[in-house]
This record gives sequence, structure tokens and C-alpha cells, in this order.
Amino acid sequence: MTTDKHPENASAPAPEAAPVAVLGLGLMGHALAAALLRAGHPTTVWNRTPAKADDLVAAGAVRAGTPAEAVAAAPLVIACVTDYDALHAFLDPVEEAALRGRTLVNLTTGTSAQARDTAAWAAERGLTYLDGAIMATPQGIGTAEVAIAVSGPRAEFDRHTPALRGLAGDIPYLGADQGLTALYEMAMVGLMWSFLNGWLHGAALLGTAGVSAAEYTEIASKGIPAVVGWLPGYAKQVDTGTFPPDDATLDIHRVSMAHLVQESESLGVNAEFPALIKAFADRAAAAGHGGEGYPVMIEEFRRPAAKPQ
Repeated sequence: MTTDKHPENASAPAPEAAPVAVLGLGLMGHALAAALLRAGHPTTVWNRTPAKADDLVAAGAVRAGTPAEAVAAAPLVIACVTDYDALHAFLDPVEEAALRGRTLVNLTTGTSAQARDTAAWAAERGLTYLDGAIMATPQGIGTAEVAIAVSGPRAEFDRHTPALRGLAGDIPYLGADQGLTALYEMAMVGLMWSFLNGWLHGAALLGTAGVSAAEYTEIASKGIPAVVGWLPGYAKQVDTGTFPPDDATLDIHRVSMAHLVQESESLGVNAEFPALIKAFADRAAAAGHGGEGYPVMIEEFRRPAAKPQ
């Protein structure tokens, strides 16, 4: 395909897909390996339970008998396992000589401290470390709608982006600090759970009136884009530290929060979730922020919780 940037390469053959090794064949790891195979990458797979690779092997993957054998098979190693303890349990015994010169893209969920510690561990062994976060379910892997965010050395990111393109349509680069990807992922799952918990609480409320979750969702989905539309303006307030009440003051929000708690309690629906939100808002108001906009609540989230005596 001719591009404006490199028209001279219009007749050049497509580069051969690079070999990749995938460690861990849970639901997500299996989806990653399958997508790499579909994209034409020679793919070596390893899992503690070998049978999980059977269909992948039937589709053309090579089954490795050990993690060391998998690492030896490709310059790019993708790991997606339960946690960092599991990652180190099978990579720590691999000899340094086998790791040196390779790149590990770790798609295992964990904390930013774990990612940075693993980056240091990798550097000691001559292994380049890229930390990644998958913004999708296993069913979406390999489609244009999926994003996989990555941080680590830019040169290695650029080198392996073609292979990662077989897994996701969007591969945002977050910078050299490997801990940033994990931090983004924790922020995103926090957002996801808060959103889902709010939806579930609403479904419980409306369920008391015989409204189905499907009916509720049809109406709720019409308001979600409006809330998303507030975020750029709210972000500007958070970044500048000024919180004008553009739509309503925090005190006005607190009145509505009280109504939500009251409605929940009167209908026999658990009110702990809205009560927790109101408690944050009440603390912000007590600190003198009741007349400011809702984003001033960031000050409460920035403040560590008091430790029990």
C-alpha cells in the first residue's frame, strides 16, 4: 500500500511478521496468542497447564515445554498471568543468558511499584521491559476497538509496535516510566467499578418499582454522553486548582446526594454507596468548599484516609 510518508516503498513486499512468545494462556493470554497467529506471527506458547495450548497448537502455534524454551523462541516475549508473583515464579529461574537481549511486554495487572521493581529486575538481566495494560475484554483482542497502553524505552516500543498492532487497533505510548501504565490501569479500573456500581445501585432502586435493568439502561445510556462531556472542563479545573461552580455548587450536589440516600433507605435498597459519596462531599463542604464546583472533591481524594487508632 502506498503512503504519503513513504511512497518509494509502494512496491516493497510486506515485512515478515516477527516471532513472538506468549507466556500464560488464561482467557486473556489465550486471546493474545490467537490474535498473533491470525496476524501471521510465528507464535510460541507456554502455560503451566499444557492442555490449554491444544487448540492454539492445532492452529499453528508451537508449544514450549518450559518458560525458558518459550523465551528462547522469540525476541519478543508477552506475559499475561495472574499477578507479578506468578510472573516471577516462572521467569526468575530462567538463566540470565536466555533473557539477555530480549524484550518482555508484561500485560499482567499490578501496581506501579511492582512494575518499576520488575523493570529494575529485568535491567539487571539485560532484558528490556515494557509494561502494558489491556483496555478490553478477551473477546475484543485483535480488533480495531481495543487499546493496549504501553510504557518503557521508546526505541523498544517503536521496534515492537508492528507486533502489538496484531493485538489492538490503538497502542498509546505513555512514556519511559514503566510504572505509568500500571497507574493508568488502576485509575481505569477504579473508574469502571465506580460506574458499574452506580449503574447497579440505580437498577436496584428502579427494580423496586418493577422497572427492568434493560429498561433502565435504555434511559440511562442517553445521559451518559452528557456526563462524559463534562470531563474536559472538569479536568481543566483539577489541573488549574480553580473550581468555579459552572453547573452547580457542591452544596447543591449535597442536597441531591441526601435525597438519594433517603430514597434508597425508604425503599429498602442498600444506601452505603451513595452515603459514602455524600460523606466525601460533606468533608469537602466542612473544609469550606461548599460554594465551589463538583471537581473540588479532588482534594478529598488526594487526602489519605485516617488510619484507625
